[in-house]
Amino acid sequence: MNKLVFATNNPHKLSEVRAILEPLFKIVSLADLNCNEEIPETAETLDGNALLKARYIHDKFGLDCFADDTGLEVEALGGEPGVYSARYAGEENDAKKNMSKVLRLLGNNTNRKACFRTVITLIQGKEVSFFEGRIDGEIALHPGGESGFGYDPIFIPKDYDLSFAQLDIDKKNQISHRALAVKKLAEYLLHKS
Repeated sequence: MNKLVFATNNPHKLSEVRAILEPLFKIVSLADLNCNEEIPETAETLDGNALLKARYIHDKFGLDCFADDTGLEVEALGGEPGVYSARYAGEENDAKKNMSKVLRLLGNNTNRKACFRTVITLIQGKEVSFFEGRIDGEIALHPGGESGFGYDPIFIPKDYDLSFAQLDIDKKNQISHRALAVKKLAEYLLHKS
């Protein structure tokens, strides 16, 4: 079975990706490699951060790998939080504080349009490839649901009445931004092999 390193320490992302890619590919986590350091995310774009993370792991371990970066982009906030989604309310990466900040800044604004974007960078040998997934939706007035992570309780995908955190995990894994990007990655890998 083909092995690929997923350059993340986020258990939620890891389980979402494994649910989509395994058993076609054996997904190796950073924990499996005993790599617990924080990989710098200093780029100004999602694809820039995904590339930084993938290159860091590829250079350090010499293994084919992929990394992602995801951002919530809220139209009325000029595309924020975007690349700063994880630390929007501070360096401690607190999901509740991040959601509260988005809801506070939006206030009663009737334009609640938003999208989630995920960019995946795959490095195999010297070859670098990018895959993007995007889902449009809107920001809820209040958080709803207990599952998921990050901004899931306040993001309602287009054509749905429930937030990502209220959707069944299998349904979320079919329609989410990350799922769309991972499916593109999977199609590419299958086509190559």
